[in-house]
Amino acid sequence: MASSLASKPFVEGPRADGVTGLGFRPSDLRGLSVQVAIRRRSCPSRRLEVQAIGNVFGNYFKVATYGESHGGGVGCIISGCPPRIHLSEADMQVELDRRRPGQSRITTPRKETDTCRIFSGISEGMTTGTPIHVFVPNTDQRGHDYSEMSIAYRPSHADAAYDFKYGLRSVQGGGRSSARETIGRVAAGAVAKKILKMKAGTEILAYVSQVHKVVLPEGVVDNDTVTFEQIESSIVRCPDPEYAQKMIDAIDAIRVKGDSVGGVVTCIARNVPRGLGCPVFDKLEADLAKAVLSLPATKGFEFGSGFAGTFMTGSEHNDEFYTDENGNIRTRTNRSGGIQGGISNGETIDMRIAFKPTSTIGKKQNTVTRDRQETELIARGRHDPCVVPRAVPMVEAMVALVLLDQLMAHLAQCEMFPVNPVLQQPVSPPLNGPLLTSKLAQAIVAGFHEWL
Repeated sequence: MASSLASKPFVEGPRADGVTGLGFRPSDLRGLSVQVAIRRRSCPSRRLEVQAIGNVFGNYFKVATYGESHGGGVGCIISGCPPRIHLSEADMQVELDRRRPGQSRITTPRKETDTCRIFSGISEGMTTGTPIHVFVPNTDQRGHDYSEMSIAYRPSHADAAYDFKYGLRSVQGGGRSSARETIGRVAAGAVAKKILKMKAGTEILAYVSQVHKVVLPEGVVDNDTVTFEQIESSIVRCPDPEYAQKMIDAIDAIRVKGDSVGGVVTCIARNVPRGLGCPVFDKLEADLAKAVLSLPATKGFEFGSGFAGTFMTGSEHNDEFYTDENGNIRTRTNRSGGIQGGISNGETIDMRIAFKPTSTIGKKQNTVTRDRQETELIARGRHDPCVVPRAVPMVEAMVALVLLDQLMAHLAQCEMFPVNPVLQQPVSPPLNGPLLTSKLAQAIVAGFHEWL
């Protein structure tokens, strides 16, 4: 049959002799058995795809961190940075020095200079718009301190969870669970803070408001006037001298016992443009919560009135609106924390982040080994008796990354065309203060109608 079919020429269209358009007669198919095999195109299994899960933050201003505590070094790659911005290693080093270990007796004694190097993305002192690669070498590793911890799990540390997930872990220094991973975040945060200041006049400050049972009373620090210099005047980074000393004493008392304590970092963002954040899943407070809770040792997040707001009635909690002397709509109180409906309203954003006591301590604790045997552990190594003083620049960095990412999204969507100046304020360096005056708005209105 195959030879008889092949001998007939291919003919298109119908013919008088009954031959079909495929070049053969229907009678030729009698008794013919046809088998059809369908094969899928060979392609790699999606299960084999490797993505940088959990190591990249941001949608428009993207930051990927890399490195481990006792590896060759740590750092980050920043993508999406606008071009033509003056940037140097010194801009990042200021923030890295605030984060580095060994800066005082109440921090870990590990000695690292955390000197950064920029390997790409800068030409003649200006950003080029291409990825910025930042690297910081590790120079003071002591891997032998972790011999016991290679066998037994530290209670409340990530040791066991990493084994449960990956089936192995980097023992020395805790690997990616170490706070040294945050070096890349702080370096990228320095860039974000600079851009926010240049573009919108936004200022981000954080300070320690609680260490263990020493709580800074509400109202002692004025969030509208507190300065960077006041915060940095104390090794514990509390702007009030009296309570700063109480916090230092509390850390000293627990440090000599080989134990640790936790605390709270308060962060404020002033002169934040209105309109940052998107409804539903990309609310500004949701992004801020994810950002700061991704930091090591964090246990809680609240903004504005926070959990205290649950004790109030609606009439007590609502922020009433008014029109200020410049004709701008403001709120008389700020229990909303500068965010309403997931969108910034132009008031100061304030939030508080809770940090647990450092899990690696020099006191004997009950635990189990990797082969499930119960044992006791006294952890060695150099660790912070309280993480909150060094967490301050980390919190500022993560807040800056969120605000810049949301600012870029806002500009792309809502300021591609001229704004409606009756209701909106364009993002620009502050003119006559953080909010536009009504006269300036009227002038823009005229231009808006002319554009229409």
